[in-house]
Amino acid sequence: MSDSTTVASLLAEGEELFKISSIHHGHGLYDAWDEAVYLLSHALNLNLSLDRSMLLNVPSKEEVAEVRRLFRERSSEKTPSAYLTSRAWFCGLLFYVDRRVLVPRSPIGNLINEKFQPWVPVPPNSILDLCTGSGCIGISCAYAFPDSKITISDISEDALIVANKNVRNHKCSGQIQIFESDLFGELGDERYDLIVSNPPYVDAEDYRSMPEEYLAEPALGLIAGDDGLDIVRKILCEAVDYLHEGGSLIVEVGNSAAALEQAYPDLPFLWVDFSEGDAGIFILTREQLIENHNFCK
Repeated sequence: MSDSTTVASLLAEGEELFKISSIHHGHGLYDAWDEAVYLLSHALNLNLSLDRSMLLNVPSKEEVAEVRRLFRERSSEKTPSAYLTSRAWFCGLLFYVDRRVLVPRSPIGNLINEKFQPWVPVPPNSILDLCTGSGCIGISCAYAFPDSKITISDISEDALIVANKNVRNHKCSGQIQIFESDLFGELGDERYDLIVSNPPYVDAEDYRSMPEEYLAEPALGLIAGDDGLDIVRKILCEAVDYLHEGGSLIVEVGNSAAALEQAYPDLPFLWVDFSEGDAGIFILTREQLIENHNFCK
């Protein structure tokens, strides 16, 4: 009965359900308790920090039913919590998300929080977020660099509908240009001080073995050929023509990092180390790309 169901008992109920359902926590939530808090907080319109004084609160019958509905769908359908709530956090900012885009989770967010220091010593005047998806990287850059001109682009018209919504929500329309483009194809002759990209980089074998939660995301944003490098190869070959002198390219390749180094042994990739254990992000300067550009022949 709802008159005896407290916030604390609902959280315990959700945590237990998620544990026995073996859901995968890979979209910014870390364990069964975290997922339960996230979904309950959304359903009851509570702050995610969830003050302990709230634990003995007794939600209404309708609220209890909504919390349990979210718990059931998360556990039985393996739907990422971000899609159930249409909300995801990135760089401390709230973004609208749905199944048209990947759930924001890139460790590039850590670099943005540090304003790309020390790898980009001078604040960039112009930034390109390539393969933007929800727009989270470009919009977060707009907050970090309020005087910079930001361009975000994606091949997916559906993704750009979501990105547009987020740009409007964050009131960044005056700072951010949006392009539908197959990588650099429709960007004209514009050059940038910094190109940042979280492109598709999942190889065929990894995709077949991914948890169900990832299969709920658009495959276009994940799969990149047998070795995961189909898109990254194009970026490496073309980026030099879109960078200003002294500009930098920052790309996330995740688990495809080893394949990338094997494919391009002469490229001096600088791999970023993160204290949280994230990996798979490289940095190259325009000059390094020019010096080694024979790999594109």
